[in-house]
Amino acid sequence: MNGRLLQTLAREHGTPLVIIDHEVIRRNYATFKRRLPKVQAYFAVKANPAAEIIRTLYDAGASFDVASFPEFLAVYENIKRLPAKQRQDFIWDKIIYANPIKPKETLQALDEYKPLITYDNIDELRKIKRYAPHAGLVLRLRVPNTGSMVELSSKFGCDASEAVDLILEGFKAGLVVEGLSFHVGSQCTNFENFVHALNIAAAVMEEARSRGREIKILDIGGGFPVPYDSHVKPFSLLAKKIAAEIDRLFAPDIEILAEPGRFLVATAATAVARVIGKTFRDGRTCYYVDDSVYHTFSGIVFDHCQYRIHTFKKGEPEICTVFGQTCDGMDVIAQAEQLPPLDIEDLVYSKDIGAYSSASSTWFNGFAPAKIVHVNR
Repeated sequence: MNGRLLQTLAREHGTPLVIIDHEVIRRNYATFKRRLPKVQAYFAVKANPAAEIIRTLYDAGASFDVASFPEFLAVYENIKRLPAKQRQDFIWDKIIYANPIKPKETLQALDEYKPLITYDNIDELRKIKRYAPHAGLVLRLRVPNTGSMVELSSKFGCDASEAVDLILEGFKAGLVVEGLSFHVGSQCTNFENFVHALNIAAAVMEEARSRGREIKILDIGGGFPVPYDSHVKPFSLLAKKIAAEIDRLFAPDIEILAEPGRFLVATAATAVARVIGKTFRDGRTCYYVDDSVYHTFSGIVFDHCQYRIHTFKKGEPEICTVFGQTCDGMDVIAQAEQLPPLDIEDLVYSKDIGAYSSASSTWFNGFAPAKIVHVNR
């Protein structure tokens, strides 16, 4: 998105502002489908649950990974216009509830919709049997997360050694275990994680087959990396590696799912903020902007992500610190950013901020979250 448009929208709507370009979302989805044609993309709604984004991806043909009942309803709102039979078909084919741990109230609410839901332990299985017996089940495996920005294997997933027993327990309880899933960790830059995980899943499927149960769905999760910097290897290399392993390890009729979230929306958004204060502290210039780590820059805290700060001004750059607008000392957006000299009221911006940013925004200190503007070109 060009600088002139960013400045025009900031003048029109004020700051702080997040601008989401839906053409980029459509392009990212098309790239995913082109590189992994055998894999159906289930957008991880938690990455950015904006209704406008859900509609754009729904219209593009995406499916959806939800992790709470409100996220499920956010997707359901887009299919209510379908006849009841088509609506149920959509839920069966296009939605997976991929949070392995669910309160009983959520299971009771989900049961009438009969979606795919995940589990990774015997107590969750018993809970599903009692409160959501009509759901289809997907067992989540624990796989290596080495080198991923957000590690998930310590929280979710059963060990491969207990996987087939949990599958058999599901069938013994009168439920239907339809698939396996795994997650290599968010923003996975170690592509071997996917290779290891696919091999683990293939071995579990083979053992399940030898014990009389055929698994026909494989959900390879998320973790597809965004090029936040030049050190991230291109998605094309990862897709080639994944496709080769799928062809080598699995039968042609297996249904492959994935849960890209960050990959589809991160590069589609730009945040624009305004310099509201300036001082000199500890040997360097410090700027204060009207956004914060409690708002659009929450990914710094919750997502282990560091966003670069850019300016529309030219000039000799100097090392400076950028603080957010709250009174919390933790509200540091950049410790050592290179920016030209700025004045109060100047604008700054951050690219690639569409995932796990405004989605985690709060009203801390009474400051409202940034306004969001959706651009459809």
